[in-house]
Amino acid sequence: MAIHKKLSLLKPSAVNSLDEGLEETLTLHRLRVFDHLGVSLKTTNAIASINSRLEHYTHRVTCWKNSSQRQRWVATALLEIEPSLRKIKGYKHLQKLRSAMNACDQQQMLANAA
Repeated sequence: MAIHKKLSLLKPSAVNSLDEGLEETLTLHRLRVFDHLGVSLKTTNAIASINSRLEHYTHRVTCWKNSSQRQRWVATALLEIEPSLRKIKGYKHLQKLRSAMNACDQQQMLANAA
């Protein structure tokens, strides 16, 4: 892509950011929810924020006995974090995203069955 070449000359790290979010952004457009949810869902900031907060709760654990212990710790940390999380911009349109995703899944299932 020509934009990759231009960006790599101006700012190489921008190419990585473009590659990271391009598919998600295009998916939001394809599902026709970008106008409502694009501001929040075109980046990984919400996930990175939660991961950072989880690290605060679990960083001192050096050895997990098993995966269920890890899951319990993460679940407990998420319950502690939840009250301080902000709603994503456009959260009232999440039902529209769910409906669009279900319709897309049904179309794929029909195409695979044919």
